[in-house]
Amino acid sequence: MSEQTILNVSEDANLGRVEIAPDVIEVIAGIATTEIKGVSSTRGNFASGVAERFGKKTHGKGIKVELSETGVGIDVFVVLDYGTTIPVLAQKIQDNIRQALKTMTALEIEEINVHVVGIQMEKEVPVAE
Repeated sequence: MSEQTILNVSEDANLGRVEIAPDVIEVIAGIATTEIKGVSSTRGNFASGVAERFGKKTHGKGIKVELSETGVGIDVFVVLDYGTTIPVLAQKIQDNIRQALKTMTALEIEEINVHVVGIQMEKEVPVAE
């Protein structure tokens, strides 16, 4: 896929241009992903992990957006809670991202690939004595 930096979404050139940066699509997809019950977290890279340790919230963490001539492709890297049904949850993630992007940007998404990179086991709660 070709590397584009801005997605042009305006149809009427009389009023000006509307462009959306891929980072905006990443943030929208990241928030839509974390809204789904059963998603423990999204998996980012080393830089986003360091930024979060210093208090910076990275909503686009674990989301990769690719722009091409044929459309927008999104890869989502998630850690799911133990006991969830993976295909059902993946479908919910895809549907929620597609709906959020359609509502906020009017973009048609070519594909949304969900990559399950881990399972979060239940955290034990210490019993107070």
